[in-house]
Amino acid sequence: METRHLKYFIAVAEERHFGRAALRLHMAQPPLSQQIRQLEEHLGTPLLVRTTRKVELTPAGQVLLDRGRVLLQDLSALVEDVQQVGAGATGVIRVGFTGTATYRLMPSIVQAARRTLPGLRITVQGEMLTPQMEAALEEGRLDVAVLRPPVRSGELKLRLLEQDQLVAALPADSPLAERGTLDITDLANEDFIGYSAHSAVNTISAEACRKAGFQPRLVQESKETSTLLSLVAAGMGVALVPMTARMFSFQGVAFRPLRDPPPVDLAVAWNRNNVTPLIRSFLGLFDALPTSQPAAAAKDISA
Repeated sequence: METRHLKYFIAVAEERHFGRAALRLHMAQPPLSQQIRQLEEHLGTPLLVRTTRKVELTPAGQVLLDRGRVLLQDLSALVEDVQQVGAGATGVIRVGFTGTATYRLMPSIVQAARRTLPGLRITVQGEMLTPQMEAALEEGRLDVAVLRPPVRSGELKLRLLEQDQLVAALPADSPLAERGTLDITDLANEDFIGYSAHSAVNTISAEACRKAGFQPRLVQESKETSTLLSLVAAGMGVALVPMTARMFSFQGVAFRPLRDPPPVDLAVAWNRNNVTPLIRSFLGLFDALPTSQPAAAAKDISA
């Protein structure tokens, strides 16, 4: 299977129409249909169900679409990385950051890399969730990630950067905002705005509520802290967020500490099977990184 076959198939699969796909690819429709049939013959399975008006994906076609998109993205990134190194860069590091770390720590890391690792090209992806970064590290799409434990993969190593804790984010006009400190049980009857279901903070928050004897009534989810706090400001509900989220000075949001707050750690992670000298040098930049709630001692922790 050649790259062009994959590009042709993805165009047809996304458009659900050979004519529109041909226009998108700047080619005639008959050669496109022929290429797709050749691909199906090569793979030995139908990829599309054709009708007179549109096409639909078979289960095998859906797999090829999902995986093929990733392959083309990876190929594009590879080409760009090779071109950058060929143009004089000493190497490429792909880094992911979770939530507020995107805004607090990422600028410091990029500045430190520019000072101490001249010629290094850094590709940054921000506001990512821990499961996304965990999968990207396993698959080689990220080299380093700043995330919130826990992680499930045994392929990753983690170094604890700081120890944070959860606080309550409330609509400013909520009666609860008039109190100084809250118990988690004070939130039992409130609507909750939460992070996406599989995020580390969501897992920690849900467990804290469970231990307090209730299940949070989730009315909205968000992947980004900024969006989550905007929904709190709009009065849609309350949220449990890392204390460092207070850096977002949202009008209409009141942050209140919790008694016996659940800890929420921040760590830098990498794939133990992919430690090049360049990655090792980049990880060293985190040793001098100023954090808001330093860990008792920087240490490597296993997944």
